[in-house]
Amino acid sequence: MDVNILMRLGISAIFGLIIGLEREIRNKPLGLKTSLVICLSSCLLTIVSIESANKYAVMGLHVMDPMRLAAQVVSGIGFLGAGVILRKHNDVIVGLTTAAMIWGAAGLGIAVGAGFFVEAFFGLVLIMISVVLLPYFIKKMGPRPLIMKDLRVRLVVSHDGNLTTIIKAIIAKGYKMKSVHIKELNKEQQELHFIVYIDRKYASEVYDELKSMDYIEIAEVETL
Repeated sequence: MDVNILMRLGISAIFGLIIGLEREIRNKPLGLKTSLVICLSSCLLTIVSIESANKYAVMGLHVMDPMRLAAQVVSGIGFLGAGVILRKHNDVIVGLTTAAMIWGAAGLGIAVGAGFFVEAFFGLVLIMISVVLLPYFIKKMGPRPLIMKDLRVRLVVSHDGNLTTIIKAIIAKGYKMKSVHIKELNKEQQELHFIVYIDRKYASEVYDELKSMDYIEIAEVETL
């Protein structure tokens, strides 16, 4: 076997491990083994596609596309990506970054398999900067709208409390509310649902602040 081909497979395996390690550390669905297999298989299929075109093509009789299999990898990898995109019970979509990383691992494998080592390396560096370093700097130094998080809040309020007064008190604490939903639980309690934006606070701090308000009997806070 050609040493160059073995080198391509080895490099793709290393790149796949790096992508998988980043996802594994964050406890995401895409792990080390999965990422390695995706990147390595994409590289292998690209090598097979190119080598087959060179080996079996006959001038003027049997023309072959050297990137035909690689093109099918790009289409087929979408099935794996779709499998990690989930909709949670609170209508939050998760897994989009992991799906993109699957597609990125396949792209790195194709690039290495086609012999574009330098391009693949810089592609890997830029991917890791995008998913590791960039969010960190945005969280530390980014504009306020980019670092704010959403919390879903459920409050059970006694009938003695005035909901309008309570909402105004929450806004006075600096919280921005949206999607406010009010309903009556029974003759003694009312229920207030809403979403608030926070920047550098913990969900537990929001819970403590809201739970300590007058007429609040039950407080539930969920990170979206």
